[in-house]
Amino acid sequence: MKKSHFFILLFFTTTFLFSQRGIKIGYIDTEYILENLPEYNEVSVRLEEKAADWKKEIEDRSRKIEQKKESLNSERILLTSEMIGEIEEEILIDEEELSEYQQKRFGPRGDLIIQKQQLIQPIQDQIFNAIRELAKSKNYDFIFDKSADIVMLYSNKRYDVSDQILRTISRANNRRKIDSRKDKREIENESLIDETSIISETENKEKDITTDKKTDDPNKKLTVKELLEQRKQKNSNKRKVKD
Repeated sequence: MKKSHFFILLFFTTTFLFSQRGIKIGYIDTEYILENLPEYNEVSVRLEEKAADWKKEIEDRSRKIEQKKESLNSERILLTSEMIGEIEEEILIDEEELSEYQQKRFGPRGDLIIQKQQLIQPIQDQIFNAIRELAKSKNYDFIFDKSADIVMLYSNKRYDVSDQILRTISRANNRRKIDSRKDKREIENESLIDETSIISETENKEKDITTDKKTDDPNKKLTVKELLEQRKQKNSNKRKVKD
């Protein structure tokens, strides 16, 4: 609450100081921006899937502990006090380990919080950069966050720049996608050129090998069919000479 009062006081103080030249104020709703960003939705789905897996693991381990307890209660009459003590100690260890695991995954400093911060940080950076870009281009003096600690008792919709921030982020993301597609096409074209050159080189080598085979062995033995063809050709030549 003290923090809210400080910001309100700061706002009115700066409003008074800059009233001579007039100030330009806008505000955003971070929750609204995040809900309308596809990247944030993808991150949320991934986190929900991980959380569901961890919850299932916790439930399975908890079920096994309950089964051990039920088994002990049903067999207690048949067991010695020493055996009962060992099983109870084992159950206690399992419960402590499960409690530690729950804290590790879902505690205040657990994996869910840490991974959420890591995944959302780039999106928050995008929002901040878009705000800074808009503030510079449109000459805003202040841009507040409606979903933050500052209490906004009333806010006129015409000062809401959330949609402008969304458009700025979307344009930046589209530019990145176009650039990545261009890079991909260039790589594919380079691969096609390389493949074509390799194929042509291979074909030339095969032609050379075929030519070499024909010229390398002039004394090669002829087949019966080839000998008959040669004789026919000779006889034909002799007839032409006689004629």
